[in-house]
Amino acid sequence: MKKRLIAALAAATLVITSFAACGSSSDSTTYKVGVIQLVQHEALDAATEGFEDALKDKLGKNVEIEVQNAAGDSATCATIANTFASQNVDLIMANATASLQAAVAATGTIPILGTSVTDYATALEMTDWDGKTGINVSGTSDLAPLDQQADMLEELFPADSYGKVGILYCTAEPNSKYQADNISKYLEEKGYTVSEYTFSDSNDIASVTQTACDGSDVLYIPTDNTAASCTETIRSVALAAAKPIVCGEAGICKGCGVATLSIDYYQLGYKTGEMAYEVLVNGADPADMEVETAETVTKQYNKTICEQLGITIPADYEALEEE
Repeated sequence: MKKRLIAALAAATLVITSFAACGSSSDSTTYKVGVIQLVQHEALDAATEGFEDALKDKLGKNVEIEVQNAAGDSATCATIANTFASQNVDLIMANATASLQAAVAATGTIPILGTSVTDYATALEMTDWDGKTGINVSGTSDLAPLDQQADMLEELFPADSYGKVGILYCTAEPNSKYQADNISKYLEEKGYTVSEYTFSDSNDIASVTQTACDGSDVLYIPTDNTAASCTETIRSVALAAAKPIVCGEAGICKGCGVATLSIDYYQLGYKTGEMAYEVLVNGADPADMEVETAETVTKQYNKTICEQLGITIPADYEALEEE
């Protein structure tokens, strides 16, 4: 009897030890995540912060996140992506379209999650889009509904008084072109004449903005990273010309706009971090994960610029927090 009892206790101890060992192994797993951020500005910074916070909330010390900023250069994005691929990180987070394109070019096996990417089909040159990429990529989109943005522009600047809309964006960003093409359709249906004013990089923003102001009654800037990095230049030209700017996101609006229909980029990044947790810990396959969008959009306005231009904003708009 004693022998059977000792054997049973030994077996039980072995089982408990085995479970403890398994728990210890799982708890000690450290995931390595590389982040490629195209450029430093408010929206992308907030998305990266949200992503990091989500992973740290869920994994604590069991995740190492390396953030690399490409300073607005696509070639640098490629260098960073290739470095992460050679290091065989567990996941790459690509913040903005150029970062996503560089990551996809660098690896077809490491899971990639994008954020602050407007349209994945455009960014990845995919047809027959069904919400999933079918490759090692998923993520979140920062697109606020363009039809609602057109409605907002009409509400503030009706076509009978502001009939000419100039759309200002960078030709190096395919998703800016996507937004320009689509909002143009909505605006033209409302009776506006729409013209595009494009720049290739930050060097010609001032001159192109001046041309846009000369030929337009109101300007629209989509979620364009180059424009977001140069809002001071745009603001000085537009204010001197007394031309209002409607923006695709809050960061640009804070810098040079009067109003925006915007998403919360921190929450968008946080959602991307939650998706990363599912990939890293629960084995989710990005190829089968729906690209997600922001749950809510908010009408916001820049109080300072509106006062400078003498523009009255409806009561249902929220004032953007000033720096």
